[in-house]
Amino acid sequence: MAKPLFIWAGGKNKMMKHYRPYMPSSVDSYCEPFFGGGAMFVHVMSTYKPKQAFINDRNPDIMRIYRMIKEHHDAFVTHVTEYESKYLPLSKEDRKKFYFDLRHQHGWDYQQWDEVKEAATLYFLMKTGFNGIYQLNKNTNGRYGTPSGLLNQTDKVFDRDVVRWWNQALQVTEMTSTDWSNAVTDVPTNAFFFFDPPYRDSFADYGNAFDDDALHKLIEFCNDKPNVFLANRADDEWFETRLQDMSHEYFPVTYTAGRRKKTDDGFEAKSAREILLYNIEQTNTLEAVIDG
Repeated sequence: MAKPLFIWAGGKNKMMKHYRPYMPSSVDSYCEPFFGGGAMFVHVMSTYKPKQAFINDRNPDIMRIYRMIKEHHDAFVTHVTEYESKYLPLSKEDRKKFYFDLRHQHGWDYQQWDEVKEAATLYFLMKTGFNGIYQLNKNTNGRYGTPSGLLNQTDKVFDRDVVRWWNQALQVTEMTSTDWSNAVTDVPTNAFFFFDPPYRDSFADYGNAFDDDALHKLIEFCNDKPNVFLANRADDEWFETRLQDMSHEYFPVTYTAGRRKKTDDGFEAKSAREILLYNIEQTNTLEAVIDG
């Protein structure tokens, strides 16, 4: 089953319907240097089946999850299953205690664990944490500190078929955890690049600030690539003077985390818009190729 491993704030699942008309007709190599939850990776790997992929995220803990699933799938699933079996029979109150006790252990006792257990523990926390938010707290040793979610799972916490799909897709994938500029060094020039850097003025930068100067340098890099997407939030006209030779489209989006609007009844999702900057070498879209 092909879908992201976890909910990710700013993830592109809901944007794929907008992106499809602009996708390349074929992809032999794929590169995603701001990986997060990897929604575009799922689409590319499922649709095009490229021979190689390169993924990167500055967050080494997130990348460790992917690496452990690739290299130690069975042990990873065993660890998560152990947590799941202890968690599911509990009342909601006891689930909450289980979550925060485990989050504390992940924050302070992880050095006693091997990499597989550390990654599996974080994965379980992310599957039971709040709304795809990745929060770092002082009281969790600067590590994952997101509050618990609804804790209303019934028969499972994670989907084993999804984890298996990732194990297989990652076999042709090189993984790094560095700055994006280092991550693209050995990627073929004609690869399909997808850049989804932190949003401008982001509420949740996950500990990795990305200012306007950095975004401008990224646009300059993208401008010379034959197959590239760059996505970001566009609340103003900042991008209009920095497009260089790239095409662009705006799409409506609704933010459910970090960008909510306060009302008399609490907070509600806030409508906004995102921009897609792109260069695509092929003249035919994927849909046109399929139709033909």
